[in-house]
Amino acid sequence: MGPTEEPTAAGRGRGEGTVRDHVRAPDGRRLRVDISGDPDGQPVFLLHGMPGSRVGPRPRPMFLYQRGTRLISYDRPGYGGSDRMEGRRVADVVHDVAVVADALDLDTFAVAGRSGGAPHALACAALLPDRVTRAAALVGLAPRDAAGLDWFAGMAPSNVDEFRTAFTDPERFVARLIPRSAEIRNNPARLLEQLRAELTADDRLIVSDLAIRSMLLRNYREALRTSPYGWVDDALALTGHWGFDPADIRVPVLLWHGAQDVFSPASHSSWLADRIPRATAVVEPAAAHFAALRALPSILSWLLPNPGKA
Repeated sequence: MGPTEEPTAAGRGRGEGTVRDHVRAPDGRRLRVDISGDPDGQPVFLLHGMPGSRVGPRPRPMFLYQRGTRLISYDRPGYGGSDRMEGRRVADVVHDVAVVADALDLDTFAVAGRSGGAPHALACAALLPDRVTRAAALVGLAPRDAAGLDWFAGMAPSNVDEFRTAFTDPERFVARLIPRSAEIRNNPARLLEQLRAELTADDRLIVSDLAIRSMLLRNYREALRTSPYGWVDDALALTGHWGFDPADIRVPVLLWHGAQDVFSPASHSSWLADRIPRATAVVEPAAAHFAALRALPSILSWLLPNPGKA
């Protein structure tokens, strides 16, 4: 299932980001792709959060180059430069990841997802077992219908309200999110301001770092630049049926979580760890949600146990 349009490339200097244009999926949708690090390194897909985009926080290109890592990210449908796929499920991510991998002539690759991207990384692990070598899910969620899990326990009121409304009254959820997205697009700092009252002290320290804050603001602006529907469709997909069972995953999986996370509670990773046969769970006692940004370098080391060229 290859693309009908090859991406173009630019910027192959040592340690520089390599930016490729749009890969076209078989249904005609365009997917906006970004590559950084070593162009000849071992490939890792990094699936962004919600709201998020291909330009979301990641290790510096020179660090990736030195680690022999080729980091591939793309805008999920409806975000940034990717066309919308209305009604998508979490499982639908595998078709787009496969299309991008085919365009880059990749047979196998590792995959990592943070926050809203974590369930999408698990989908790749479950449904692309012959291509995904290892998968990491950072500060992710369990399925909405997870048996025996109190899904909202320990979750911040803002997320409880957002996810519950998306699940019970999708039309109301969409009507509320559209103007909020426009506000954040015009001033991305508004999202961090809205979250501030619910951030732990550790998270406040992380997002106040100038480099991280700059990456987050750029990420939010790009996520919502063309429409609110990436965010809309992500929330609806995460609270709907995912289209796969995490128990079917057979590749090695690392589940990373901060015990103090109030946006996606650590109990979600614990539930997943009990069901994914080859899962390793790491719960950092003092960490919260945004600490996953600092954990990414060590996650890459786990994903690529033998760093070097592809």
